[in-house]
Amino acid sequence: MEKNTGFIEKVFRLKDHNTNVKTEVIAGFTTFMTMAYILIVNPITLGDAGMDFMKVFTATAISSVIATLVMGLFANLPFALAPGMGLNAFFAYTVVIGMNKSVEFALTAVFLEGIVFLFLTFFNVREAIINSIPANIKRAISVGIGLFIAFLGLANAGVIVHGATIVQLGEITSGTALLALIGLIIAAILLAWDVKGALFIAILLTTVIGIPMGITQVPDSFLQMPAKPYFFDFAWSEIFSFDMLSVLFVFLFVDMFDTVGTLVGVATKANMLEDGKVPKAKQALFADAVGTTLGAVFGTSTVTTYVESAAGVAEGGRTGLTSVVTAGLFAVALLLSPLFIMIPSAATAPALILVGLFMMSPIREIDFDDFTEAIPSFLTMVMMPFSYSISEGIVFGVLSYVILKVATNRIKEVPIMTFVIALFFILKILL
Repeated sequence: MEKNTGFIEKVFRLKDHNTNVKTEVIAGFTTFMTMAYILIVNPITLGDAGMDFMKVFTATAISSVIATLVMGLFANLPFALAPGMGLNAFFAYTVVIGMNKSVEFALTAVFLEGIVFLFLTFFNVREAIINSIPANIKRAISVGIGLFIAFLGLANAGVIVHGATIVQLGEITSGTALLALIGLIIAAILLAWDVKGALFIAILLTTVIGIPMGITQVPDSFLQMPAKPYFFDFAWSEIFSFDMLSVLFVFLFVDMFDTVGTLVGVATKANMLEDGKVPKAKQALFADAVGTTLGAVFGTSTVTTYVESAAGVAEGGRTGLTSVVTAGLFAVALLLSPLFIMIPSAATAPALILVGLFMMSPIREIDFDDFTEAIPSFLTMVMMPFSYSISEGIVFGVLSYVILKVATNRIKEVPIMTFVIALFFILKILL
């Protein structure tokens, strides 16, 4: 036992981070509990694009295990990774459904994104690209994705439906809509009481409530060998197309800000910043790139660092041991896939809605007093759910930002790279 403890101390330097094995294990469980919903929501989301639920479930778990292990062992940071919310929505609803592209096309874009990220991380240029995008636009992207995700949750549960108006309230007194609202109340109460794993617990409780309602279908067995995932299902013939370049850019753009923002935010919460910088940021970004690349190989959308890692940090997690524990739990989940399959979309809708809430927090930092900043931010936020497209929200935001800055003689405030991005969007609209 002492030898094992000594090995763990040597690898993770627990004493240097003022923590211990028990604390790190509890933190790992907590992080898993807060983000395990992705094992359910991601296959459902990509399933809307025609992908096989079980294959995506396996790919989601495998990519989460690999990326989180790299984070824990290589970066020694208590951050967990998994296919990102918002990014999977863009994959399914914008690329495959909206643009009428194949799943193979979308997976190819994710794979190329991972490769590009590996190069950008190696040459330390990801931060340079991030710095070229206006701060308020970055914040608005998170908010817009949150609104988009919340809208998807409400629509998937039938709380919001298409009717006489563009959208209207569905039949909320019965069926999936009622179950979703019950789940939303449960999740809200658990969050208000600061219960760890509130979203995950709410999903489980809502699923149980759905049994007597006839919505949850109970399988014969909860233990099952993992399904074989997709493997190198790519569309190489389209890698030089303009559509591929456009989709690749959005994947890069959204994932870049999501990951870096999460790293900085969670590290700040844990008082881990060193001279205002995330320790071993390059290694952390490498984990994100590896996870995205291999995730595409196995058949899932972009892998990113999860803000839910903050839950584990709040429990005292300070080293990569927290991440290793979380990765181990994702591996165990592979054998319990029937437990996740029985969970209806109505039970996951509350998680989608409330994750949308979590992503809204950057709105407090947006400068609404300066209209050259406020209007682009507003357009970025509202055009995502209104156009049913994350990329269109970014297009409206960046273009309006450049136009307003130029029109008010504040052109010096616009970075050169932002002009390049705006030009790219104009070409996308015209061609």
